[in-house]
Amino acid sequence: MQAIPPSESLIEYPSDFPIKVMGPTHIDFAPTIVLVVQKHDKDFHEGKMEVRPSAKGNYTGLTVTVRAISREQLDALYTELSDHPMVKIVM
Repeated sequence: MQAIPPSESLIEYPSDFPIKVMGPTHIDFAPTIVLVVQKHDKDFHEGKMEVRPSAKGNYTGLTVTVRAISREQLDALYTELSDHPMVKIVM
């Protein structure tokens, strides 16, 4: 995968950036994701997160809105979320 030059990025920094995270429903899922996101956005808190259960309740979808300050920050956050064992999908 080729890196996108900063001049061609569609994201202006800093900006609020929503990220969708999905994983199996578990009591610790949302609190765990909050801790992961806070490593990359110190001002993130639960109030910046929407929680939606799936129709059957087997999965939980989260939308976390982070304050994106750089491409590197977002890449690092996406990588950590994608690698987390509780996470199935990051968009």
